[in-house]
Amino acid sequence: MSDLPQNALVWAEIPVSDLDKAIAFYSAVTGGSLNRNESGPNPIADFQTRDNGVALHLYPGKPAEDGRGSTLHLASSGTLEETMDRVNDAGGNVVSPIIDIPPGRFFYATDPDGNSLGFFRPRS
Repeated sequence: MSDLPQNALVWAEIPVSDLDKAIAFYSAVTGGSLNRNESGPNPIADFQTRDNGVALHLYPGKPAEDGRGSTLHLASSGTLEETMDRVNDAGGNVVSPIIDIPPGRFFYATDPDGNSLGFFRPRS
């Protein structure tokens, strides 16, 4: 098939109960900036990419509480240990220790709405 995408996942959406609070949480935890975008039928917050592409956004919706939904693994600035502290400080919950796998390290967490997250660092 000649039209295979570079990655299997095109983009992801995270449903949140309060968009402004979610923007504050994800900005604090990842160290990245999110742009509020009101050009569509609903307001969303876009995670920024180097090439201004689409990767992930937040939208007002019904979260899959208690970590029952899909798990999205996100990049963050600093070490995983620093990210764990920021998750807790920003109102989320760290739900696992750091786990070593061949391509790197990660841990599981939930955001304030209970959405399941992972934070990953590749081996250097």
